[in-house]
Amino acid sequence: MIARSSALAFTRPFYSGGLINRRSMIKSAYAQLLFTLSGADEDQVEKLRAHVTDMCRGWPVDQITSIVNETLHDIVEPLVFAEATELITNHQSRGHDVVLISASGMEMVEPIGAMLGVDAVRASRMAVVDGHYSGELEFYCYGEAKADAIRELAQERGYDLAECYAYSDSITDLPMLAAVGHPTAVNPNRALRKEAVDRGWPILSFDRPVGMGDRLTPSPRTVAVSAAAGAGVAAIGAAFYYGWLRNRLAHH
Repeated sequence: MIARSSALAFTRPFYSGGLINRRSMIKSAYAQLLFTLSGADEDQVEKLRAHVTDMCRGWPVDQITSIVNETLHDIVEPLVFAEATELITNHQSRGHDVVLISASGMEMVEPIGAMLGVDAVRASRMAVVDGHYSGELEFYCYGEAKADAIRELAQERGYDLAECYAYSDSITDLPMLAAVGHPTAVNPNRALRKEAVDRGWPILSFDRPVGMGDRLTPSPRTVAVSAAAGAGVAAIGAAFYYGWLRNRLAHH
């Protein structure tokens, strides 16, 4: 979805807000570099998860919410892939639901989803004690857990996963991709590219991270019953779910 890890995108404003020191900021930049160069394989995602949860321990929740809301458009909007917004617009113009699902924290993913005009968000949740992050995860929306989350969403909303589309860049999202009828690899890491080729899945390339501007305009919606699908690009296993609407499910 965006051209870097969403978990690390807010490092600079967190530094400006006094939440991290220069050493932590450099460590985050190095983690981002490794993530970019090696892709979101299981080892790198786990290292990134450990870094982020350790970094967040003790942070006040209300301060994080404020920083994310105040800096969202300046930080994230220039990183959004033009092709991703075009894909969202295409699905929305067909009346499909759009759901953003990510291993990053809900505090960051939910505002990004609102900015993009998605219908629902699923993301990881940090445990909170006395208004501060404990450094532990209540729910890690990653790997098989991400696939479980989309199955639960499909059951809640009456989605037919066989008619759904899923998009991801990481082999760690293989359970999610395999759970839907129309999986697509986007900017895949080496392992996912091989899997996509072996399974005959489409492969897309996104390479235009530019400001969203007016390119993402909410479409008129007449959603009554719909199916879901998923997409994620260059964020920690982030994914969109695009509901395939009307034809088959409108009669249920």
